[in-house]
Amino acid sequence: MSPAGTGWAPPELPPGARLLVGPDEIQRTVDRLGQELRATYTDGELTLVVVLQGALVFAADLLRRLTLPVRLETVNARSYVGAARSPGALQLALADLGAIEGRHVLVVDDILDTGRTLAALLAALQLRRPASLRSIVLLDKPARRQVALRADFTGMTVPDAFVVGYGLDHDGLHRNLPCLAALAADEGAAAAPAREAPSRPGQPPQSQGAMGAGRRTNNRQPS
Repeated sequence: MSPAGTGWAPPELPPGARLLVGPDEIQRTVDRLGQELRATYTDGELTLVVVLQGALVFAADLLRRLTLPVRLETVNARSYVGAARSPGALQLALADLGAIEGRHVLVVDDILDTGRTLAALLAALQLRRPASLRSIVLLDKPARRQVALRADFTGMTVPDAFVVGYGLDHDGLHRNLPCLAALAADEGAAAAPAREAPSRPGQPPQSQGAMGAGRRTNNRQPS
């Protein structure tokens, strides 16, 4: 939807891409995730550790659904370079991460695919002795999982396709799409639409206690 009187129009899908999730459904999903987080984190402070670059848009929307004090940290994770569609060596940049010892930490990522990135990041963060450690992802692509891992909070499940939009890119492009789309090169991927996935708050080993009552120019798929 265009802001009234601005003449702005959303960018078009890449040639041959197919729509997976529209903007309204994305926002409904983020609303639900915000409700789940507010029910889980009821007291004290929460530290969000946002995985760059793909999770920036998701994290910005999610942040505004939270009501308790929030600290914001970022980490850079890379397994793709340029236009590559196959992952290379995983690189985690944690040097600039602020202190998280004794804090309640929530890792925010865009997509859980192979699980390699999130598993490595959670293991590295756990060594810094947070009070609790959980993860939230907008998208889950279980067909590609290589690590026995599930996020504590999950937005929706997507088919085995290369997804762009809402912060996710291919070779640095398409992050500004307000929707989620599958690139044309994935013609053999499942055509099923994305569907909402139930979150699993408190699932070990990611969750270590409770709180209160309760890519640069690369897309990191698989993640």
